[in-house]
Amino acid sequence: MNLLHAVLSLLSGGLVGFTLGLLGGGGSVLAVPLMVYVVGVRNPHLAIGTSAFAVAVNAMAGLAGHARGRNVNWPIGAAFALAGVIGALAGSSLGKAINGQRLLFLFALLMIVVAAAMFRSRSASGIDGVTCHRGNLPRVLGFGFATGCLSGFFGIGGGFLIVPALIAATSLPIYQAIGTSLVAVSAFGLTTAANYAASGLVDWSLAGTFIAGGMGGTVLGTAASRRLSARKGQLNMLFAAGIVLVAIYMLYRSWAALSA
Repeated sequence: MNLLHAVLSLLSGGLVGFTLGLLGGGGSVLAVPLMVYVVGVRNPHLAIGTSAFAVAVNAMAGLAGHARGRNVNWPIGAAFALAGVIGALAGSSLGKAINGQRLLFLFALLMIVVAAAMFRSRSASGIDGVTCHRGNLPRVLGFGFATGCLSGFFGIGGGFLIVPALIAATSLPIYQAIGTSLVAVSAFGLTTAANYAASGLVDWSLAGTFIAGGMGGTVLGTAASRRLSARKGQLNMLFAAGIVLVAIYMLYRSWAALSA
């Protein structure tokens, strides 16, 4: 990794972290396209493996903050993550076996789904003090496995899927679902990164600069979020529109590569 790659990785990580801090989710889906089209990682699988590790580390940093604020339901998070780790291992193994450009094409389609989800407002309703019991455990494990598969396949944190899955499975309040989701995001990301690393598909130095940028960006994004809280809905819509534009560009590039 030369100096230019290091600077571009630092800035890209900063953009992802800033978005996460500003909007509270969705930003990690930009990690792979930034690594491929801005940093210049030519191997899509290397970009996915590296971003999975970077997203996992940043998620753990966010988890620490939510844990201090008592916004994490550990029993539910552990059960969800345990089932999801199995799914992430299966999903990442399948992802490694698929042509890199085809994987990017599918990733772009997923980004459009993410953008559509961001246009929908999240409900603040839920049940405080909900527990993991016999009645909801099968749903927790089922949703955990399914989201883990998708997270591992695409090498993403998957918070935009995990948060609504936790709410659907347990009726957690939104603030606890967000905090608890970071348990799964961390576990899924580390599982995916370990699977890719076993095949030599993680650039550790690149991941380090991306993580450093992400942590700095998160601090700035969180500060900006407090000042722009009244406009968060508009910012969410603008970011979702930006994701769609990036997805269209990815569809064009990956389709051109596949047709060549």
